[in-house]
Amino acid sequence: MNLRTLAALALMALSTSSFAADTKLVLTGSSTIAPLALEIGRRFESLNPGVRIDVQSGGSSRGISDARSGLADIGMVSRALKPEEADLKAHLIARDGVTVITHASNPVKVLSKAQIIAIYTGKITNWKTLGGRDQAITVVNKAEGRSTLELFTQFFGLKNEQIRAQVIIGDNQQGIKTVAGNPGAIGYVSIGTAEYEAEVGTPIRLLALDGVKALVANVSNETFPLARPLNLVTTPKPSGLAKRFIDFAQSAAVHDIVKDQYFVPVAR
Repeated sequence: MNLRTLAALALMALSTSSFAADTKLVLTGSSTIAPLALEIGRRFESLNPGVRIDVQSGGSSRGISDARSGLADIGMVSRALKPEEADLKAHLIARDGVTVITHASNPVKVLSKAQIIAIYTGKITNWKTLGGRDQAITVVNKAEGRSTLELFTQFFGLKNEQIRAQVIIGDNQQGIKTVAGNPGAIGYVSIGTAEYEAEVGTPIRLLALDGVKALVANVSNETFPLARPLNLVTTPKPSGLAKRFIDFAQSAAVHDIVKDQYFVPVAR
């Protein structure tokens, strides 16, 4: 094989690589953001024939790690970036809240912050103590690496090792399914996901925090105390297809999708 042939093959490989980079994006990370990113991706694909948006969940920690390592073009992170993550750039696409949920049949309809802490640290283990049925409390906690866990522990002043959980779950749907299937369970998930599930008849109850009802509307008006940004993250500053997708995800063109997913759109 002569040098001219080798050079031609190298040029073809480079062109193919560039074409692939301009036609496919991989997003990984937060299970809260993943369904939203998937719907935004479908609309983006419909407006850009030949482009493919591949969305994979796995938690915000995966989004951070994959964005840094290049395994993903864009990470999905459902929290603010930490000081030690200054090498990443966050692109806000929506806002969400985190709510504590119980089974809809549970007669205990209000819990104080102190009572929730006591439940999660194993100091209260039966609903009877709180005026409910004589039934053991099943504590449902999030797995390590989930941003919802970090937000929950920060808000309640807890460390994960203090939590006495009977069930460890990953994504929001798993948490909702666990609580809906166990009248004695308590967990915490995205308000957006939980509000939707409650409205379609899933037997869960969203508990107020600090006297504020767990509603998307209260995340929007910034009265709900446990809220968070939903970010797409990149390193370094995005360009090409990644920048086009992020610009689209931050635009008014997807506000209907954001609302349909029970999140709060953000003005750019």
